[in-house]
Amino acid sequence: MSVKNYHSDRVTDKERNIIEIVLHHYDINIHNISKVRSVYKVESDKGTLCVKRAKNGRRKAQNGYYLVENLKKNNFYNTATYFRTYRGKYYVEYGKHIYYVTSWIDGTECNVSDINEAIGCVELLAKFHNAVASIDLSNIKLKNNLKNWPKIFYSNVLDLEKFKSYINRKVIRTQFDNLYYDYIDMYYHRGLTALTFLNSSNYYKLSKEANNQKSICHNSFYYQNIIKKGNQYYLIDLDSVIIDLQIMDLGNFIRRLMSKSEYHWDFSKAKILIEHYSLFKTVTVEDLELILSLLIFPYRFWKLGKKRYIKHKSWSETKYLKKLNKILKYSLDEQRFIESFMNYINMLKDRADFN
Repeated sequence: MSVKNYHSDRVTDKERNIIEIVLHHYDINIHNISKVRSVYKVESDKGTLCVKRAKNGRRKAQNGYYLVENLKKNNFYNTATYFRTYRGKYYVEYGKHIYYVTSWIDGTECNVSDINEAIGCVELLAKFHNAVASIDLSNIKLKNNLKNWPKIFYSNVLDLEKFKSYINRKVIRTQFDNLYYDYIDMYYHRGLTALTFLNSSNYYKLSKEANNQKSICHNSFYYQNIIKKGNQYYLIDLDSVIIDLQIMDLGNFIRRLMSKSEYHWDFSKAKILIEHYSLFKTVTVEDLELILSLLIFPYRFWKLGKKRYIKHKSWSETKYLKKLNKILKYSLDEQRFIESFMNYINMLKDRADFN
């Protein structure tokens, strides 16, 4: 891992002591320790390393090691190498946490606001999906998320009803409450549309096929986990890897990008990303329908409501309003995007029928 475009935080004496104890199990001599985001960058006699701390990462550390070693066998080298202790263990337990070590990829976080770098990312994703396809998963355990998306959509739609009920019960409403309430019905119906679209697709058939193949998703494919080094892109942090339809990785990546000002729900840019992914891994019309269902669902509106009414995140009223207004600002653009995407799918269907 590396994030040259982020400053290093100061490492406390306590943290330094823990890292020294952990790396003693790897027979590594430390030269310097710094903290970047939530991981430790360690310069040592074995090169520059990444030390990661987790509360429940025992299985994740073993899974990561196994996957990376098998990815290499499939000629996919664009990821960090996992290390084992001198006793062959995948991690070190210390206190209430476990620690594990990977190589440090000396590059920068990918700038996904740049469409050219985003293209490099989706090509990396397609190569990763191809490389994991033939890995034997009998030796590791991964969460299986197949057939779960309709449940997720339905649960989130019910949340919107809860948010509306909660606001109705409030004696004193804030400006955010009133504005959010005004749009709940619109986004509620959009959520139902996404659920209907998903259920009318071949989602369950594709899920059955993916289950037979044990299809692996990265499940956290975004700029924090994509490092650019020269002209190469590297995928880091395999902690979130699950069994799911791989096209969901691409759909989630596009969804995150479209709300950025550089993309502005421009379908032509989403189409470019899909086409570059398809240069390395085939994308079917059925796959496109699944991506569209993800993009129809009002994820950002729901997520903001969850932060306000369920998690009670302690943001200021000004910050909440700013985030809500940004979502509402793109509402018409989202609708045009959805229509353009539907037209694109129908065009491909018509072309297939003609041929």
